[in-house]
Amino acid sequence: MAEADSLSLAPSHGHTAVDVARGIARLFARNGIWCMPEMPLRCGRRADLMGIDAKGHVIIVEIKVARADLLGDGKWTDYLDYCDRFYWGLSPLLDRSPLESEAFLPDSCGVIVADGYDAEILRPAPLRQLAAARRKVETERLARASLRRLVTLGDPHTLQWGSEG
Repeated sequence: MAEADSLSLAPSHGHTAVDVARGIARLFARNGIWCMPEMPLRCGRRADLMGIDAKGHVIIVEIKVARADLLGDGKWTDYLDYCDRFYWGLSPLLDRSPLESEAFLPDSCGVIVADGYDAEILRPAPLRQLAAARRKVETERLARASLRRLVTLGDPHTLQWGSEG
């Protein structure tokens, strides 16, 4: 499955990645964190959710709704170079025990459980501060991508100019 389709994964238990993303976005919005789905990163990956909190910290959430997807993801550590805080965003029915193993760096990653209506942070993500120059670049990239999406929603003709990433 193409990486761009990652938010459309539908597991057997009914919670999709879109549901989880919506619940997390609601939790974040209530807490002054504004995020955008499917944000391209300079490394060629796409963050399932990427946002900025009120202090200017960059946050990335990698969403998993199926055990095989969680266990088979060997590329998630690439995201750590692009954020101050990293969270796993999980369906409520997904077994979270693998995230406690050293392979998932539990001291470096937070855990959020969400459905289509709400979310709860089970383990806060520790602050791993980006260098100021990197944070500035990532914040500007996120702002430009967000503005491009907003403009192209209002005028699809503008899709032909520029790129999001």
